[in-house]
Amino acid sequence: MSRTKIKAILLNEQTDYAVTIKGWVRSFRNNQFIAINDGSTINNLQVVIDFEHTDESLLKQITTGASLQVDGTVVASLGKGQRVEVKAEKVTLLGECNPEEYPLQLKNKPSLEYLREIAHLRFRTNTFSAVFRLRHSLAFAIHKFYNEKGFVYLHTPVITASDAEGAGEMFKVTTLPFDNPPRTEDGQIDYKEDFFGRATNLTVSGQLEGELGAMALGEIYTFGPTFRAENSNTARHLAEFWMVEPEVAFFDLKDNMDLAEEFIQYVIRYALDNNRDDLEFLAQRLVEEEKSKPAAERSEMGLIEKLEFVLNNKFERITYTEAIDILLQSKPYKKKQFQYDIQWGTDLQSEHERFLVEKHFKKPVIVTDYPKDIKSFYMRLNDDGKTVAAMDILAPGIGEIVGGSQREERMDKLVQRMEEMHIPQEEMYWYLDSRRFGSAPHAGFGLGFERMVLFVSGMSNIRDVIPFPRTPKNADF
Repeated sequence: MSRTKIKAILLNEQTDYAVTIKGWVRSFRNNQFIAINDGSTINNLQVVIDFEHTDESLLKQITTGASLQVDGTVVASLGKGQRVEVKAEKVTLLGECNPEEYPLQLKNKPSLEYLREIAHLRFRTNTFSAVFRLRHSLAFAIHKFYNEKGFVYLHTPVITASDAEGAGEMFKVTTLPFDNPPRTEDGQIDYKEDFFGRATNLTVSGQLEGELGAMALGEIYTFGPTFRAENSNTARHLAEFWMVEPEVAFFDLKDNMDLAEEFIQYVIRYALDNNRDDLEFLAQRLVEEEKSKPAAERSEMGLIEKLEFVLNNKFERITYTEAIDILLQSKPYKKKQFQYDIQWGTDLQSEHERFLVEKHFKKPVIVTDYPKDIKSFYMRLNDDGKTVAAMDILAPGIGEIVGGSQREERMDKLVQRMEEMHIPQEEMYWYLDSRRFGSAPHAGFGLGFERMVLFVSGMSNIRDVIPFPRTPKNADF
């Protein structure tokens, strides 16, 4: 008989039918009741065995973490806590698990910090199985959303010679020997002898290449890994993360904001509709976690309440200048409780963003029209000559979740900005060609996928929403 998934058994209204299940033991009590899970659902299935007629050596091997095959019959459960259970007729040990060595025991309740050290095993906990099923659903919803809107999924390069952000904090890609690389006459590394014949790096964004696609296909999106060599050991930064980046021809800033808001609400709604059990588990986990926090730091809403609030409310839209005015009039500023100073022309810090979202407006906020000097060269210059048509979406708990802009489609303005920011035009000829030949207004944004998973799951550290986090001094597994 082929294997039946536990989720299917728990959703099936029928009883008294034969099944074969395979999974891992979560607990075994009274030598009779096995809680088994196969990863298809947060919920365990109870298996009842006849211990009096089961080999004693097998009973000793049914330990937490062991892998089993159970052939039996689905019956109505007489006990509390489950509607159905499986009456075992045959139990086969597939893989033993030594309880003296297995680090995931129910009695231990390991911390998230400890689980990061054994990231290869943390999928087996309820918390992380819920998080990664949720991550899957959010990724699927992203593709579903853009597919339904007629966007083309474009694969942009992971290895690139451009720096889309102008940040310079990139991972270099080379085949040259580190100990003795070839050098030019003036002592510089001779990249002409490298694999690509020039200096290359891991991408920080697929946006610039995405714009090229949008200028022919109309509507594209990318969804892939990006890399930042920032030495940021924080709960919100990763060296390797995934980005969703739509680019749309004939869009202005308002169109861009409308798309981003609709997009965020769509994927959250999909998760609520399809991962309710996981979200309810994570919501309860968050309640327990927050009991140890001071009352002032606890969330005002439960996880599911917060997600439904985002669905049912329009995002607040304000300009950067309005945001600065609000912050300057705020109690934390007047009482000098902000760590970072506030003045027009400086970038908003996470503490400022979270004040706007969590304390002032108490809902997601879209901030627009930032000073040009703190934004990238490709953003469209506004008529005031001081600001650009940029937009950031700020979410409760994490601050910025989306960054985007209307792109500068005017060749003369783009060249002027590149000169101001010392961007070499000769190396970016291909990008400038998109303005030379049939330029058109267009806009796009980037959403950090892990930050979206962080927001929807209620987890507090970004390292806990990606399977194998890459951070400074950490590239295990």
